[in-house]
Amino acid sequence: MRQVQAIWPDQKYENWRLYCFADQASAQAFLDHFAGVMFDPRRDRENGKARGVWRRSGEYKRILDLGPLSVPEILRT
Repeated sequence: MRQVQAIWPDQKYENWRLYCFADQASAQAFLDHFAGVMFDPRRDRENGKARGVWRRSGEYKRILDLGPLSVPEILRT
């Protein structure tokens, strides 16, 4: 797990947690269960140049729903 600071054009920002996965299928299973936003380092970190910053586009919208407090069976070890 890593953290990133999401910054919108109107200068509003939030600190977000990133959950990293080895493959797209695992990431999608996590996203389907918990909801959230897909993060692509090459696209979302200015081609990897900006460290710790996620330049968001569009209007700021706070995510209030944190999802259920359990891990999907597919992600359990």
